Amino acid sequence: QVQLVESGGGLVQAGGSLRLSCAASIRTFTNYAMGWFRQAPGKEREFVAGITRSGGSSDYADSVKGRFTISRDNAEQVVYLQMNNLKPEDTAVYYCAARFFILTDTPRADYWGQGTQVTVSS
Repeated sequence: QVQLVESGGGLVQAGGSLRLSCAASIRTFTNYAMGWFRQAPGKEREFVAGITRSGGSSDYADSVKGRFTISRDNAEQVVYLQMNNLKPEDTAVYYCAARFFILTDTPRADYWGQGTQVTVSS
């Protein structure tokens, strides 16, 4: 049974940092591109960052470029999202996503985590 379990969310002041983790239990983890999406109240789920199966390439939404970094540890089956210089508009529930072979910026995935709340106060 596949599971994605996020952790690391919380409340932080503007300008602060958080690191989200996504622990994956996927039999063939390296077959899956991984990513992070977020959803704020009343808004659609949106792409934040994605990383290829090998971890050799990553992509970011324009709104987080230069502030967020995605990485993965294939040996431990963990995906991270380091978030720096957080802004109030980053407040959302953040979801880890896994998609076989390739992940795009559309909110489509084979597996989703349960989400972790990130709240940035001004």
